[in-house]
Amino acid sequence: MKGSCFCGRVSYSITGDPILRAFCHCTNCQRLTGCPFVHTVHFPSSAFRWTHPEPHEDLLDSYVIPSKPWKTRFRCKSCGACVMSANSKADKCSVWGAHLARDEAGKILHWDIVKPTAHIFYGTRLLDVDDGLGKWEGYEGASARLG
Repeated sequence: MKGSCFCGRVSYSITGDPILRAFCHCTNCQRLTGCPFVHTVHFPSSAFRWTHPEPHEDLLDSYVIPSKPWKTRFRCKSCGACVMSANSKADKCSVWGAHLARDEAGKILHWDIVKPTAHIFYGTRLLDVDDGLGKWEGYEGASARLG
């Protein structure tokens, strides 16, 4: 799978199947995006590779939330879009579904692989979502189910 930022200067590829694919309602995602929730897709760190020209860091800014020093978010210096989050504690990375490659009709490629299976951190939701997916207090299968 491939993805990129809004302007296309920063790009990446991911191999293999995701570890988690969900709509995240945590307050960090809400505040970082200004949206009520994001489509997050988690992979092992080894599955992720930057594909824009090297040195990759020249096109990237990074940000670490003080309360989670093991998690680094990377964004494009040109358009400001957050394109990847690296979790050194769990050796995982996450991307947002909206940045994945799309077909001519605007549909995300490989949707069957990245389609969300749940809503996570639903206790801090800004709005209710009635879509038939499970709602979890934290991560799917590792926290209390809310609905």
